[in-house]
Amino acid sequence: MPEILSINNLVKNYGKIQAVNKLSLVINQGSVFGLLGPNGSGKTTTLGIVLDVLKKTSGDYLWFGKHSSKDSRKKIGAILEVPAFYPYLSAQQNLHIIAKIKRKGIDRIEDVLHQVNLFDRKDDPYRTFSLGMKQRLAIAASLLSDPPVLILDEPTNGLDPQGIAEIRKVILQVAKEGKTILLASHILDEVQKVCTDFAVLKKGTKIYSGSVEEALNGARTIEIASKSMNQLVNTVKEFRPLKSLDEEKDLLSLQLEDAADAHDLNTFLIEKGIVLTHLAIRKSSLEQKFLNILKESDDQTT
Repeated sequence: MPEILSINNLVKNYGKIQAVNKLSLVINQGSVFGLLGPNGSGKTTTLGIVLDVLKKTSGDYLWFGKHSSKDSRKKIGAILEVPAFYPYLSAQQNLHIIAKIKRKGIDRIEDVLHQVNLFDRKDDPYRTFSLGMKQRLAIAASLLSDPPVLILDEPTNGLDPQGIAEIRKVILQVAKEGKTILLASHILDEVQKVCTDFAVLKKGTKIYSGSVEEALNGARTIEIASKSMNQLVNTVKEFRPLKSLDEEKDLLSLQLEDAADAHDLNTFLIEKGIVLTHLAIRKSSLEQKFLNILKESDDQTT
């Protein structure tokens, strides 16, 4: 797949604070790429740099295989902050003003309103919109010039469950049209539902990158319990394929090496004279993967 954005050893310093530390990423055409990380991890700073809003300290980045330029920026629709819409004007009127400012996209106003499912509210004043509708209108504004790339910074931040679902639907619809999407988010469940690839940042440093599918492939948590939990804990620690073990109230959650499964574990415990009262296999979520990545990073630095 062609590279849309390549970031190479990007650094951004604010005095003694290093907001981005030698960051390298490749985002391919057609992907929905999620930037994940705790607050202060460098997500928004990175987006600001590649959009030429912030000046880099060092490093480089290429859009469409070339250095950033006026022409490349025309191919990018971005939302770093919600645009300043006029509250007393309708959605359609606000988009008309933005299209005139951009000198492009007036003929696409109705199309983008359909795209974000706001056409039925096109004549309603912006001030009557919910937060989720305002965010969808912001996405519509970024799509006016029909850019091949869309950048979204925390698109579901502050939204209620309905608003989050609405934004998710829009992102998936835009992705189906073949656009490349780069988004920063801390709502991991939503990233899992919309992203094809992701990277985890921590204090400006990339600590993981890969596809969502690969990260979750084979990632299973096995839950077990028995009448004698103390005996179960001591015995299961003897099971060699054991990778990790978390003790909860009346329940053990564990992960095994790839070569082992729940059947192997159950057979081992039966041979040790332990009969399980509970055994369940739960597929790990991106949130669990994210927390494991952060924990492994903490372990390596201590």
